[in-house]
Amino acid sequence: MTPRPDPALDNYRAIADAIATLFFPHAEVVLHDLRTQKIDYIANNISKRSVGDDAALEDMLGEDVDERNIGPYEKLNWDGQKIRSMSTVLRDAQGAPAAVLCINLNISMFETAKAALDLFLSSSKLIPQPDALFRDDWQERINSFLHNWLRQRQLGLNLLTREHKRELVLALHAEGAFKGKSAANYVANVLNMGRATVYKHLKELKEESV
Repeated sequence: MTPRPDPALDNYRAIADAIATLFFPHAEVVLHDLRTQKIDYIANNISKRSVGDDAALEDMLGEDVDERNIGPYEKLNWDGQKIRSMSTVLRDAQGAPAAVLCINLNISMFETAKAALDLFLSSSKLIPQPDALFRDDWQERINSFLHNWLRQRQLGLNLLTREHKRELVLALHAEGAFKGKSAANYVANVLNMGRATVYKHLKELKEESV
């Protein structure tokens, strides 16, 4: 006959279910009862262990156990996949260790995805920009100047004020950015402003220089 679960651990079982649901299907949460030295509960079982198996955590019962959170640390699952784990010591009202909640996250899929991204984003096969294509690429020059200007001022495109945009248009003009055909329209689109406003700023600049 299966023993009735201890209601004192109900809250921890609910927390185990919540964590396993949030990170499903990659996380398993195991609740160890230190008083019985048995596994009390498993949410999203990926380790093929069973409720009632030995917890083998006798060392956690000592009064000198000061750690609350242990980890993260890595181990291998039964299928050879890598698991990253975090264990939390849960104490009773008197402060004595009563249970351990272990979160086991299967990181193999994330490592595979990282390897794929590293390969895809690798710069080892990139060649320098071909001069024949980029010698007269005014869009490329505008983009480079624009983002250097933003980086120096620690600004983002979506945070620019009207005055910022005016200042940027004038700075682009000083760099010769508007010599390219359709450059004014491109700058207006990038800065999310009317083309007429770009021409207005350029006209004001021309009048000031007279």
